[in-house]
Amino acid sequence: MLDLNDILVFARVVEAGSFTGAARLLRAPKTTVSRRIAALEQAVGARLLQRTTRSLAMTEAGRLYYERSSVALRLIEEANLRLAETRTEPSGTIRISAPAGFADHLLNSAVFDFLAAYPKTKAELILTDDRLNLIEHGIDLAFRTGILPDSTLIARKLGVTHRILCADPNYLAQFGTPQATADLARHACVIVGPSVDGAPWVLEGPGGQETVTVSGRFAVNDMHSALSAAIAGYGIAQLPYQFAESALQDGRLRRILENHTMSAGGLYVVYPSSRHLSPLIKAFIELVVRKLDTQLFR
Repeated sequence: MLDLNDILVFARVVEAGSFTGAARLLRAPKTTVSRRIAALEQAVGARLLQRTTRSLAMTEAGRLYYERSSVALRLIEEANLRLAETRTEPSGTIRISAPAGFADHLLNSAVFDFLAAYPKTKAELILTDDRLNLIEHGIDLAFRTGILPDSTLIARKLGVTHRILCADPNYLAQFGTPQATADLARHACVIVGPSVDGAPWVLEGPGGQETVTVSGRFAVNDMHSALSAAIAGYGIAQLPYQFAESALQDGRLRRILENHTMSAGGLYVVYPSSRHLSPLIKAFIELVVRKLDTQLFR
């Protein structure tokens, strides 16, 4: 007789991409995961997973079985969640992943408000610019920016993020303030990228889209370091507003060419397709949506 728990374990192994990831997600020993997969394969009379010491892949039978069984599992999970919504307030632990700089502007405040509003909840933040495997790391939802690659994740677009142009007031006093986008080519610019030479900046302004090639003395692939370089006077930087907001407010940076921005793509909240929104996750997303700053996401 088929055991639904064995089917659930199989689905989690597929989604996590490994027995180890599924064991972490299910909070079960790896040996238990392996035993349940073996039991399921015996019950259905087919090999579902092809495993070696280094890789794991679905067989054709496994792919067909996952496609059908995962639909049934989602329906069962949804039924359980709908029932839970009618009788309980949000409770439990929510694990959230986000880019490091995102926490400073919005996420910390949202989490603190959430914990205050729902005393039965706890929160774990994983702040990293790496795009973690949500299933493998047991993450309930993640905030991501830019253009999302194709994946099995469910994504909700929260808005569009933009970068602004800003510089140290002392730098501008010494070298002048650009009056047009073409002026940027004659200034030192802080480059977020691999090289100080020939970086194309695509700007959106009243006249449409313009591209100007800039260069400078400092290049880095980290937005926090780019912010520090701009504050230190090493040139004009294009930064997400949330990174520059504090420095703009206290005068360490000044915004220039205010009618021009650089699109950084969308802001999304994503979560695994295998999980329908629990009251916990739904309540948190709704709180974040309410807190979105119209200056940044429009």
